[in-house]
Amino acid sequence: MREFIINKNDAGQRLDRFCAKAAPLLPSSLIQKRIRTKDIKINGRPGKRDDRLCEGDVVRIYVPDEFFQKVTDDTSWLKITSPKIDAVYEDENVLLVNKPAGMLCHSDSGGEYDTLIANVKAYLRAKGEWDPAAENSFVPALANRIDRNTSGIVLSAKNAAALRVLDEKIRNREIDKRYLALAEGVMEPRDGVLKGYLFKDARRNQVYVRKAPEKGARTAVTEYRTLAVKNGLSLLECRLVTGRTHQIRAQLSAAGHPLIGDGKYGSEKVNRNYGEKGQCLCSYRVRFAFRADAGPLQYLNGREFTVKNVDFVEKYDFSPSFD
Repeated sequence: MREFIINKNDAGQRLDRFCAKAAPLLPSSLIQKRIRTKDIKINGRPGKRDDRLCEGDVVRIYVPDEFFQKVTDDTSWLKITSPKIDAVYEDENVLLVNKPAGMLCHSDSGGEYDTLIANVKAYLRAKGEWDPAAENSFVPALANRIDRNTSGIVLSAKNAAALRVLDEKIRNREIDKRYLALAEGVMEPRDGVLKGYLFKDARRNQVYVRKAPEKGARTAVTEYRTLAVKNGLSLLECRLVTGRTHQIRAQLSAAGHPLIGDGKYGSEKVNRNYGEKGQCLCSYRVRFAFRADAGPLQYLNGREFTVKNVDFVEKYDFSPSFD
């Protein structure tokens, strides 16, 4: 048996979902069975699967100790002594980080530890804003992710309530994200919408643009506008109407204007001429545009945050208007 005192980050969760995190080796079917057999209690009374936990509740889970072993804990953040955090905005609930190109958001199969999420955890631990020993189930998390060689703003949550809101608002498209993209050639029309269907080849981690619907392909819509044109290159602002893997990169390439430096969807010859080894793409602006109440994050509604200095914009001496 284990006893858990529900803290702020556990509050609001359903009982069965909390148990899945507290006893990660206990199969979902057994969680439901233990609830039915009254082996999981809240404040001494039998719990129900959809009971919402409150701060201060005492949850007792009567299962063998081996089910509580957290074999999937990510401790890579312990290896980071000097967190690399470029904070665009930070408060008690959220942290908006300007991720550098070349850094993974999460570890891949290669086991790389110096990831964005590891740096976020190390940073919050060093500030005393996260104590893993005091948490039953919550760890700081990223609410969105961008490709390794894409730079720019990634949203992270410092507590469970903020993470739930960010997840919901991203899912409902109430957080507007804009990208700067440096593309080959001149877009015609200068401002427009790219529409198509993206088919993902998971084995190659690559997507293909289709003009017509087909099995496995998902709708992809990207709005763009040209901010500046110089020396045969276009600086574009792109807005994702849908959020698909490699969407901007694949759609611009299919339109005949691949990103400079894009080794997967661009021109090897062009990239070599410019000396670029990673796509010139930056998630440079985020705006919170809530249509429904955002609870603990309502104060962010209408606020906008921008990365002021984008490497490839400065390198190619563009002076666009960001209005």
